[in-house]
Amino acid sequence: MKPPPRTWLGKFYDAFRGLYVAVRSQSSFVPHFATAAAAVALAAWLGVSSIEWCMVTLGIGLVLIAEVLNTSIEAMARTFNRYPDDNLRDALDIASGGVFMAVLTAVVLGVIVFGPKLWALLG
Repeated sequence: MKPPPRTWLGKFYDAFRGLYVAVRSQSSFVPHFATAAAAVALAAWLGVSSIEWCMVTLGIGLVLIAEVLNTSIEAMARTFNRYPDDNLRDALDIASGGVFMAVLTAVVLGVIVFGPKLWALLG
């Protein structure tokens, strides 16, 4: 027997619940949120342009999306196997590598947006 179709409201509930579970279960969100808040404050203080705001937002979003996906892979891995397994370890390390690449991309975007403005203030 096929389950009844999910409503849009139910889908949004599931998505928000997923975000809540991810943030509550992973301590790595704390530095991501702190860094995001600092980037937003710096962007506001420096008076960045609309395009630069887009770049800041893209960097923040990219890191948070990567962390949510990494968290989902970790949760799934714990479901399938709690014992050491080379393939599982590889999958988890690859997902962590994705977060690292997102962070590096956000840093590059930050240097592009903030670097010239901070350099002008200092020099």
